[in-house]
Amino acid sequence: MDYSFLQCGEGALTVHLGDGIDPAINRRVTALQGAIGSAGLRGITDLIPAYADLTVCYDCTVISAKALQRQLRRLLDSLSVAGQDRRRVFRLPVCYGGDYGPDLDFVCHHSGLSTQEVIALHSAPDYLIYMLGFLPGFAYLGGLDPRLHTPRLDSPRTCIPAGSVGIGGAQTGVYPLASPGGWQLLGRTPVSVFDRQRQEPILYRAGDLVHFVPISPAEYEEIARAVAAGTYTVQVEEVSVCD
Repeated sequence: MDYSFLQCGEGALTVHLGDGIDPAINRRVTALQGAIGSAGLRGITDLIPAYADLTVCYDCTVISAKALQRQLRRLLDSLSVAGQDRRRVFRLPVCYGGDYGPDLDFVCHHSGLSTQEVIALHSAPDYLIYMLGFLPGFAYLGGLDPRLHTPRLDSPRTCIPAGSVGIGGAQTGVYPLASPGGWQLLGRTPVSVFDRQRQEPILYRAGDLVHFVPISPAEYEEIARAVAAGTYTVQVEEVSVCD
């Protein structure tokens, strides 16, 4: 397996495992992250996965950069990504169109597809979370149907509601907080994907999967009330992923 190291200051080392946005490359990232966790290496303070890289944060008073590289080489040289992997799938309800998805009509026009075709295509895949970034809990999802690839807005909005589901180029994702943004908005989920009051503030992790489930406006309001009352539970399943 080809890899390289990039030193990032005194307390972080990035392991580069490939080029491009590719599930096979990202699986190496996930496998290395798991191997480091299982090895119980001393001095590791955090692991930050990305598309094709894993940044290993460490305490330089406990382990040196050279010693860390030596231990990581040992793990990398024996790393296996073959066989079956178990992943969590988070099923997020989404109300498409209307006030919840003001750009759905534009996506339909751009793709030449009907409203129902766009919704069906968008809600069909299990999307892989390659990485989290931009905002706390903003998941960069892979697996969007090429027919739905849509350019970003010419002029970004200054405030997008939390839970908005959009398309930006070849990717789709959920805005976890109200924020500026330039993605085309298809719909909105009433689920809080980021909640600082939860024990685990971010709903999911890199390596998990997301599946969007179309719901009606009435269902949206019902779920939103349950979320506000703390009585709603997101449906999570485990699936096997094979090479």
